[in-house]
Amino acid sequence: MTDIYAVRGYGSRPLGFGAKIGVVVVDFQRGFIDPEFPMGGAPMVDDAVRNTVPVIEAAKRAGLPVIACVNGYDSPRAAPHWKVGPVLEMLAGTPAVELDPRIAAAQPDVVLMKSAPSIFFATPAAAILARERVDTVVVTGCITSGCVRASINDAFSLGFRVMVPEDCVGDHDRTAHEQNLKDVERRYADITDSGNVILEIERWRKANAKDC
Repeated sequence: MTDIYAVRGYGSRPLGFGAKIGVVVVDFQRGFIDPEFPMGGAPMVDDAVRNTVPVIEAAKRAGLPVIACVNGYDSPRAAPHWKVGPVLEMLAGTPAVELDPRIAAAQPDVVLMKSAPSIFFATPAAAILARERVDTVVVTGCITSGCVRASINDAFSLGFRVMVPEDCVGDHDRTAHEQNLKDVERRYADITDSGNVILEIERWRKANAKDC
């Protein structure tokens, strides 16, 4: 079947990695991962956590910045008009807002709490990456069709090259996951995998060893 988007030029220009990578980790928190919570227990999300840990570790070895975020609120009044009930229960200081233990053990450089879908909205994430002279953002996290997609869109709008390792993002539903990745690949991001990201990080580390 003809890909009508491709015919019209969508996805015709691959981005590639730029000069320096930063890694963002979106909402890998217990409320979206731990089966004891209403939104937890999705196997694809759990796999994405496991695949993201080596990416974080590689970035840390290379001296590249890693920014994680959790979705949470100081009080119910701080939350926007979500249509997803369990999100409104993610209050600061509760277990749902804690980083997944595997991500916490990998020790991201910065952990932010956000109240909107994107890691970049009303947070210092973009400023931190700009200070580090990052031009390429690797987006990991959950949920692919929600906060991950919003973060991809904002990273693109902020002028970053955007790389998404498919095995480091996860959704409740595989069809939604695949459709959203396909759609951002047409417009805003390169879709890759964790192995390729780690290879690129290692290449950067070796080329810049004297500065790390």
